[in-house]
Amino acid sequence: MTHTPTARPKHLSLLAIGLVVVAAVVATVLGLQSPRSSSASPPAKAPPTPTHSSDSAPAPMESRQRGGQNAVGEADGVVPDGVTVFDDTTPAVGELDPDLLKALRRAATDASGKGLTFYVNSGWRSPEYQNRLLDEAVSKYGSESEAAQWVATADTSPHVSGDAVDLGRSEATTWLSEHGAAYGLCQIYGNEPWHYELRPEAAYHGCPAPYADPTEDPRMRK
Repeated sequence: MTHTPTARPKHLSLLAIGLVVVAAVVATVLGLQSPRSSSASPPAKAPPTPTHSSDSAPAPMESRQRGGQNAVGEADGVVPDGVTVFDDTTPAVGELDPDLLKALRRAATDASGKGLTFYVNSGWRSPEYQNRLLDEAVSKYGSESEAAQWVATADTSPHVSGDAVDLGRSEATTWLSEHGAAYGLCQIYGNEPWHYELRPEAAYHGCPAPYADPTEDPRMRK
């Protein structure tokens, strides 16, 4: 005998479907409101913006501009990197004695044929800058007498009067040690092969023997 299945009431089917939909909605809401797992990694922080010091590489025995109440800058004779004896706009060069500057440029022009460039580490300096360098030298060497072997006072320094230049790059100073006398350019101190001053008579008689250091220079005893 064949049995015909009894048809389920239509409203029960609709009720079942409704319950499934409600359950799904509830599960979704609960999932959105649940706290994050404690193992989740925190959002990455943006790296700090790098800062760059304005200090430049120091010249021999000298420091560059520093911040603070007594800071000095280019107007005081601090020399930026890459300055040559031809850079008139830099006070350390432009304020040099005109005869010294002329001799330097003549020598630099001739040396350029050998592939050499006369870079300036220090030239003219203001009294404030000179005093700053002297204070730093005293701090570095431990006493005024030791510092005097490297840095003069503002009253005696030929840099303050514009009569001295400290040149960079050993190739240029080596060339000048051999040829500088012809231009009247002489190394003045044995411990400072970069320090040159004008001695016009050297073109005829050669450069005088250098002092061992500035403490032997009579000009430093004022």
